[in-house]
Amino acid sequence: MAHKLALIGFGTVGQALTEILRDKGRVLEEQEGFQGVITAVSDPLKGSLHHPDGLDPARLLEAVEREGNLSAYPDTPGLVRGWDSLTTIREALADTVVEVSYTDVETGQPAINHCRSAFESGKNVVMTNKGPAALAFEELSSLADRKGVKWGYEGTVMSGTPALRMPSTALAGNDIYEVRGILNGTTNYILTRMETGESLEESLAKAQQQGMAEADPSSDLDGHDVLYKIMILARVVMNHPLARGEVAREGIRHLTVEDILQAKEEGKCWKLVGRIRKEQGGVRASVGPEKLPLSDPLAGVSGALNAITYDCDLLGSVTLIGAGAGRKETGFALLNDLIHVVRGGS
Repeated sequence: MAHKLALIGFGTVGQALTEILRDKGRVLEEQEGFQGVITAVSDPLKGSLHHPDGLDPARLLEAVEREGNLSAYPDTPGLVRGWDSLTTIREALADTVVEVSYTDVETGQPAINHCRSAFESGKNVVMTNKGPAALAFEELSSLADRKGVKWGYEGTVMSGTPALRMPSTALAGNDIYEVRGILNGTTNYILTRMETGESLEESLAKAQQQGMAEADPSSDLDGHDVLYKIMILARVVMNHPLARGEVAREGIRHLTVEDILQAKEEGKCWKLVGRIRKEQGGVRASVGPEKLPLSDPLAGVSGALNAITYDCDLLGSVTLIGAGAGRKETGFALLNDLIHVVRGGS
């Protein structure tokens, strides 16, 4: 049976998922038992469409490529245009809302309200926005449970790399007493470039040229991005909710080429590390630059890659390395959550 989707947001990630459904739809149905049908798209800049029988993924992508919006999507009987995001969530014939809107991570909006509306309407949500999972986890997970719907948020920490699902499945039965990771590809890229003698400013400029860093890079450089990911990991992996103020945060702006090269001479390297450790019935969490010995698995993670290490009582240390960002990778994170929703998992 087709699983109907309403996409809230049709930027890079929403289009990536649409490409996956266009290109791999038949294979996904045959191999995974997943048939995803997009019935609605709502984007404040690109426009809004709804058709109860489904929208053609190829035509959605062609319309955006031609006009930069959805105005060129052909009219057909039953097609509705112009719904805003909340109307789309409430009224669309959809099983799951794919929440990939542009969201202010400081407030978690409008994604938090989108999740509330979807759950109240009896719809599942899969998402890549960090804000709701970091700032409103208790409220939203409780609401989803009461309404009997699923909430998928794997892509909020390491994109398509299963930083959240792996501990609950492959590491089940372990007591995970510490989690630490390189969770921001932009800063890791910059620190890797600085090992060649480039300044932070030069390395940042190259990251921006490649589309890896925003024009305002403060969320990355000052550790805010990793802070929110640490909040999510603390709640999901360690079952310990944290407020923003409980996470000590420091960025990398103060690191100089001299600092980087000095560490290199010592057989060490600087990394921006997010860390959570169980201590005396609670947890201690931090984000900040650390000088790691080269024997540490995290020290060998270079460029824009991410990595996370789980220290377990039974299995010891397990390190997962993979993409922490990327168009296709984040689209995969959504797909993976959707497959789990259809299978009845979490």
